[in-house]
Amino acid sequence: MAAKQVAIIGAGASGLCALKCCLDEGLVPTCFERSGDIGGLWRFEVNGPGLEKFEGWYLHSRDYKSPQSFLGKRVVVVGTGNSGIDIAVELSHAAKQVFLSTKRGTWVMHRVADGGYPFDFTYISRFIQLLLSLLPHTTTSFFMERKLNARFDHALYSLQPQHRIFDQHPTINDDLPNRIISGRVKVKPNIQEFTETSAIFEDGTREDIDAVVFATGYSFSFPFLEGCMKVVENQIPLYKFMFPPDLQKPTLAFIGLIQPLGAIMPISELQCRWATRVFKGLKDLPPSTNMLAEITQTKEKMAERYVKSQRHTIQVDYIPYMDELASQVGVKPNLLALFLTDPKLALEVVFGPCTPYQYRLRGPGKWAGAREAILTQRQRVVRPLRTRARERPGHASSVPHIFKVFFSIGLIVATLVYVSLSP
Repeated sequence: MAAKQVAIIGAGASGLCALKCCLDEGLVPTCFERSGDIGGLWRFEVNGPGLEKFEGWYLHSRDYKSPQSFLGKRVVVVGTGNSGIDIAVELSHAAKQVFLSTKRGTWVMHRVADGGYPFDFTYISRFIQLLLSLLPHTTTSFFMERKLNARFDHALYSLQPQHRIFDQHPTINDDLPNRIISGRVKVKPNIQEFTETSAIFEDGTREDIDAVVFATGYSFSFPFLEGCMKVVENQIPLYKFMFPPDLQKPTLAFIGLIQPLGAIMPISELQCRWATRVFKGLKDLPPSTNMLAEITQTKEKMAERYVKSQRHTIQVDYIPYMDELASQVGVKPNLLALFLTDPKLALEVVFGPCTPYQYRLRGPGKWAGAREAILTQRQRVVRPLRTRARERPGHASSVPHIFKVFFSIGLIVATLVYVSLSP
């Protein structure tokens, strides 16, 4: 039988994942990209009350390239998502003054976690996910908010929102507090209207400005699929954020149409591994009624958890969603079996960072080097930091043996609980 041909629309990060996974499964992909290069991004809108009479320069964050064009200017950045804060911080080194306008405030997390490790390396682990699932939402929010406020008081810096930290996609930036305390960035409320030369904010204050950068997010649409897929307020009914539930044959999948707290590329790859096996007929989707029921349930849970915003229509938790996809492909790590047969690996899988290697330990696409990659991932993270010739002396373990015994017993119990709670 001739290999099936697959059309991939877009050569962005997810499109490249799709190309690779199609080739891995023996499919014949053709990628369509409207620009002359790989990349791609969603659509956006730039608007604001009175913007049509503003005589200065305004643009969307997508068109921002360098702070040099804003040298000596007074600039308003609208939006406190990751792009908005990153741009405000960078502009503050060149602009005369930067104003950061926020509608509801935001919690700011930092890339460098305790001990100097990357934040996702430290906090995106199965053990942390287990704690989050067992503890009440208010408890986990309290402890995380307290930790962030210990670094800098969000209320003192005019950033603290009314919502709890896990009710909104968080913002990550290490430099914003320094730029605020030095006066280079001033936090302002939402913009009420623009005049010819200034911005008037909802608290009644007015600031003369030369330029505006709108970091107000993106909207997505699929004009080439308008006959069968309709997007309403950034919402589209997809099973597992991937498959339309009402097609006669499962020959269409959306890749990367999610917003995780974590890297999107590993998710896109796992989505592609599932989609290609569905296309080949190796995996079946549930009946349409079951898919529609789950779509409705997911939408209701999202509305209950997050602040109402077009930004929160495709939100997923990294590890639970990856495990959902992995279960469909047949590559989800068997934690109990790992602990019984390879406890050293099990410890790193449960307590270490949840890196994509974990989904190459078994099943389709299994990689012989996955175990070694997991056990040595910490060395690879710290190696670029050790730039001095002198090696750090090793430290003997001071943990009593009896503690290790009780710890191992507790790990078995935690593993059993995790397995029972996992999808």
